[in-house]
Amino acid sequence: MLTTRHGVRPLGPADLDEFLDLVGQDPVVNVFAEYRARTTNLEPRWLGGEVWGRFADGSLVAACHVGANLVPIQATPDDARAFAQRAAGRSRTVSTIVGPHEAVDPFWRAVGHAWGRPRELRWMQPHLEIGSAPLVEPDPGVRRTTRHDMDLLYPACVAMYTEEVGVSPEAGGGSDMYRARVAQLVGRGWSFAKFEGGRLVFKAEVACASATAAQVQGVWVDPQRRGEGLATRGMAAVVDLVRRDVAPTVSLYVNEWNAPARKAYERVGFRETRRFSTVMF
Repeated sequence: MLTTRHGVRPLGPADLDEFLDLVGQDPVVNVFAEYRARTTNLEPRWLGGEVWGRFADGSLVAACHVGANLVPIQATPDDARAFAQRAAGRSRTVSTIVGPHEAVDPFWRAVGHAWGRPRELRWMQPHLEIGSAPLVEPDPGVRRTTRHDMDLLYPACVAMYTEEVGVSPEAGGGSDMYRARVAQLVGRGWSFAKFEGGRLVFKAEVACASATAAQVQGVWVDPQRRGEGLATRGMAAVVDLVRRDVAPTVSLYVNEWNAPARKAYERVGFRETRRFSTVMF
């Protein structure tokens, strides 16, 4: 535990209220951090890692989630460099660094020499939000999935993940863990899809949510059906369902180079609010 009034230390349950005040400064961008805090109470054994806080004059000014994902929270470039100084003295345990570009960029510049070459760098990913009804007619065929859909849903999730990340989630014996994650989202009512002729043609999931926002991930269209507008009307349906039953604002981030996806989200009514960056190992 730090004894100085300025510095970085791990947070715990006693810091939860102050941490929630911090993420509440931008509750949509920080939805992952709030979700993790509320579901773990900042207990390291439940986090599977740590959350670091940076303090100035005794007050929490920035934080950093350090688990499978390393996520800076309300971090200025100076805060990010302070977190990087702590991280550089440890072996890398994270598989991804992700968050607002203005924090990820200085963090990576400071820690990259110690953590080695990443598999991929994705800079300037648009972070998008919608807090109103979609601008296009939702696809009435999109619905919540159930456990009876797993035979069609799970292969689509694997295909999406492999296409997006470049590595199968089943690699290295990870199929049981990934299947459990997909089933967990289905059980929460956070998995949505459209089926036609015994095939899944569109899907998306909520990755995390709070009372304010829900972050969508895993948007995928059957490659044989791309270019038909399934993503646009499908995402309009997801926005409607999520805003009705999960949270009033829907967010996601998308690769800058993915012009078809960006156009689909724009048609639905998503608007860019920040730029994210992702470093993948």
